[in-house]
Amino acid sequence: MSDTVSFSVPSPHGPRTVTLSYARVGTGEPLLLLHGIGHHRQAWDPVIPLIAAERDVIAVDLPGFGASPALPDGLTHDLSTMVPVLGALCEALGIERPHVAGNSLGGLLALELGREKLVRSVTTFSPAGFWSPVERRYAFGVLLAMRQAARRMPLPVIERLSRSAAGRTVLTSSIYAHPARRSPEAVVAETLALAHAEAFTETLRAGTTVQFTDDIPALPVTVAWGARDRLLVRRQGVRAKQIIPRARLVRLPGCGHVPMNDDPALVARVLLDGSR
Repeated sequence: MSDTVSFSVPSPHGPRTVTLSYARVGTGEPLLLLHGIGHHRQAWDPVIPLIAAERDVIAVDLPGFGASPALPDGLTHDLSTMVPVLGALCEALGIERPHVAGNSLGGLLALELGREKLVRSVTTFSPAGFWSPVERRYAFGVLLAMRQAARRMPLPVIERLSRSAAGRTVLTSSIYAHPARRSPEAVVAETLALAHAEAFTETLRAGTTVQFTDDIPALPVTVAWGARDRLLVRRQGVRAKQIIPRARLVRLPGCGHVPMNDDPALVARVLLDGSR
């Protein structure tokens, strides 16, 4: 079950109302889950049942992705805007300094929330922002190609491809190490989410100058990286550890860029350990 919440955030042109779609389930300390660019909150679905007995889990569709509309005029899809928006979301939901976890773009946002001391712990899976210029250009090229393919493909073709392991590999092997394990319904939904993501282009453009360079000394930080990540290669995790020396660096064997479906039990364990 999903819900929506609306709240006001400041802009250079006065207050603006932001509306976000989210799902909330479970009991325990709050844990906010943030997905990657072009994805949606359902990316976390494989692990949520494994952690909901111990955490109050809030999985959100970022602005302009999934079921959340893009930010209103006057607000840009960049880090300096997104961090206050997510802070305002927590306030609107009555969550004070939650644990936060994110994948890819969501991992970068989680780290930014940690840097601003808006959360009590940070767990990231292949976070953006630790790339070299060559690695960033490669990753953005792959993302653009995936987006173009998703937009050009008629729905009947997507549905037909989703029904076979080979077809699911064609659609999602850039982000999953085991694309055949993803359900046909999930592959169709995430391909459509990528095709229809309103904020994709602006968010990607904002990322061209992004580099995460600050330590986060005051919070527990976990950086997990799929050993088979083909989008953001795992040596970026070593760079993250150099920049955040006290971070726990975790290798995820057999996992790709979006590890939640490749090994839900392992990801759930990392999430629970990182948010204690």
